[in-house]
Amino acid sequence: MITTHSALIYAMVLSAAADGSVDDEELETISEIINVLPIFQDFEIGNFGQIAGSAIDLLSEADGLDAAVDQIKRTLPENLGPTAYALACDVVAADGTATQEELRFLEILRHELNVDRLTAAAIERGSAARYARP
Repeated sequence: MITTHSALIYAMVLSAAADGSVDDEELETISEIINVLPIFQDFEIGNFGQIAGSAIDLLSEADGLDAAVDQIKRTLPENLGPTAYALACDVVAADGTATQEELRFLEILRHELNVDRLTAAAIERGSAARYARP
């Protein structure tokens, strides 16, 4: 069983890796989120590499994505489902482009975490506004 922090990090790392690579802007966004948001107030940043590595390792296994999303779902209390979805959306929006693979991952995550469509639309619009480029 993973921790709440790990589940949130899994959501971010998996959204970044959904297109087959994790770019610098996505990693920087994850780092900023962990350093700034109150949900990570008591998180030990030194554990990030191990947690991110575990998330990536799951992707190399058969049905690894399903297993990772299931771990996120089983770990997070229901009220943190929208939080995980919002963090994943922020990571996808960070580099200014959302690939089809990233959008598909967000759709899977939204359904598995029971984030309703209206809430998801608001979260997605907020992420797009925060990471808009001139």
